[in-house]
Amino acid sequence: MAAKVKPIPKGFHTVTPYLIVEGAKKTISFMEQALGAQHDHEPTLRPDGTVMHATLRIGDSMVMISDASEHAKAMPVMLYLYVPDVDAAYQRALKAGATSVMEPADQFYGDRSGGVKDAAGNSWFFGTHIEDVSPAELKKRAEEAFKKQKAA
Repeated sequence: MAAKVKPIPKGFHTVTPYLIVEGAKKTISFMEQALGAQHDHEPTLRPDGTVMHATLRIGDSMVMISDASEHAKAMPVMLYLYVPDVDAAYQRALKAGATSVMEPADQFYGDRSGGVKDAAGNSWFFGTHIEDVSPAELKKRAEEAFKKQKAA
């Protein structure tokens, strides 16, 4: 009798992002350079050399990726990554070929965050938590932020 396996594989969490992109090898290279992503194993390639499936670890999280196909069309996503130094992560991403979406800045919700877009059109936002904000204070700050946006 075969040993019982866990319903969630070791190293994974309940939710796992799966990126479907045009040019997976380029996106994987970006993830390695900018985010320190590491392969669990070599990617599985299709006969034409495109990526059928790859799994990468970023920090304590897994991300799956593949090239688009007739069954799975490319669709950009936005991912939010907590990092120790948002400014350094943002700069690494720019050096790896990303374009700026938002320069890092302190946000009303208690994070310092900034974002970039990779060549496949995915947005990667980086955050460093700098302050715990109570629900009541968060509501107050959000209302103030929306008033400032409306006035601008």
